[in-house]
Amino acid sequence: MLKGIPSLISPELIKLLMEMGHGDEIVLADGNFPAASVARRLVRADGLGGAVMLEAILQLFPLDQYVPQPAALMQVVAGDPAQPVIWEEYRVIIARHEPHFGGFEFVERFAFYERAKQAYAVVATSEAAQYANVILKKGVIKK
Repeated sequence: MLKGIPSLISPELIKLLMEMGHGDEIVLADGNFPAASVARRLVRADGLGGAVMLEAILQLFPLDQYVPQPAALMQVVAGDPAQPVIWEEYRVIIARHEPHFGGFEFVERFAFYERAKQAYAVVATSEAAQYANVILKKGVIKK
């Protein structure tokens, strides 16, 4: 155990977060996302939801302040009546940690999968909410 590291952050995940550089992306995937088939590096967060993982990660992980939208969501598929209720919770969490946060980028479903394949890592959560996948772009720590 270490001081100041949220207990939800596994040793494997802290290692990956430390390895990532400016502009690298990490995916927080919901329970329906094909994480194992798209991930270059997969971290399991079984039993944990997307919002609690987002909160834990953002305590350590700066978002990229040099891009207009450092967080991307999978947009709702045309014709799907689903209402992604978790998006507002994600927005509140991000805004609490990143005052410069200007809103989400919305990425078409299959384009999101392709972008996830290029991400540094995918964190597979057990989040049950629909459209709860989010891509985070790492920023820099300023002195």
